[in-house]
Amino acid sequence: MSAPDDTPPDRLDRRKFLLAAAFAGSAAAAYARTPSVIEDALGKGKLEDLIPKKIGNWEFVTASGLVTAPEDQLSQLLYSQLFTRVYASPGQPPIMMLVAQSARQTGVLQIHRPEVCYPAGGYTLSPVVEYDLPLKTGILRTNQLTASADGQHEHIVYWTRIGRHMPLSWGQQRLAIAEDNMRGIIPDAVLARLSVQHPNRNEAMAIISGFTRTLVDALPTNARRVLMVTS
Repeated sequence: MSAPDDTPPDRLDRRKFLLAAAFAGSAAAAYARTPSVIEDALGKGKLEDLIPKKIGNWEFVTASGLVTAPEDQLSQLLYSQLFTRVYASPGQPPIMMLVAQSARQTGVLQIHRPEVCYPAGGYTLSPVVEYDLPLKTGILRTNQLTASADGQHEHIVYWTRIGRHMPLSWGQQRLAIAEDNMRGIIPDAVLARLSVQHPNRNEAMAIISGFTRTLVDALPTNARRVLMVTS
């Protein structure tokens, strides 16, 4: 049999008050950290309208034929807009461009990367390496990999923008979302992917680099801010 509790009633009431205050404080702190400010660089705009159909000597020819995420319920929730185009230029292999935009990144759903989409389509991937792409305004830090299937090689460059961050890895991506969420911000996210089918990686990368520089120069300021962090 347990000993009787001889704690005076006033001390019990004080203990209950302190516990209640602690719980209330924790709840208030959690509520204060709940993301509430939505940052969406695209807003009500459409990717189709922001990105030109003619970029230098390259012209839009079709929106089909690109590798995309499997069409399941999760992929539908991931993206607010999914933009695909193939550009052609005389004497050059076609450039395939995909831009996926997610208006809200809360850490529950995160934008897909090519490492997910291509294996689902039966491709074998090379290791992902960091690739610095020089622009007139500075260096665009991207990831590069090659997807291979049936003797064909598709050389891919991609980058992601989450809020005001340009994460290169899954870990950096999750950290960027967590940092903004802790500041009360729900950031948007964009993945931009460019690829060329070519037997030679170096030649493919030269084509992608030249196209990207021309693309960035052709974009108006508001469109550039959608695709990447600008100063």
